[in-house]
Amino acid sequence: MKEYRLKAWTEPPAPFQSTAHRRMLNEMSHRYLSAAQLAASSGIRRPEVILFLEALGAQDLLLERELFLSDSVLNSLRPLGDWIRRKLNLTQGSR
Repeated sequence: MKEYRLKAWTEPPAPFQSTAHRRMLNEMSHRYLSAAQLAASSGIRRPEVILFLEALGAQDLLLERELFLSDSVLNSLRPLGDWIRRKLNLTQGSR
């Protein structure tokens, strides 16, 4: 999954001059965001967000990076896995 950040401030291209599109520009000027995050924060549907990102990319106004899930995300699920394992062992031992 990709994340996007704005290189330089610009006026939105002609079909994208709503307040929601300006809000996306503002957020992307501060940090990297995925298309899903931009859609959620702006209220614009994801296909339109992607068209907006493509228009900005055509003007060479975007920085892109790949978003990789870190091990910390998987490690955060470890307590749940341990709990399930303990419950299964207790259930099997009580039979």
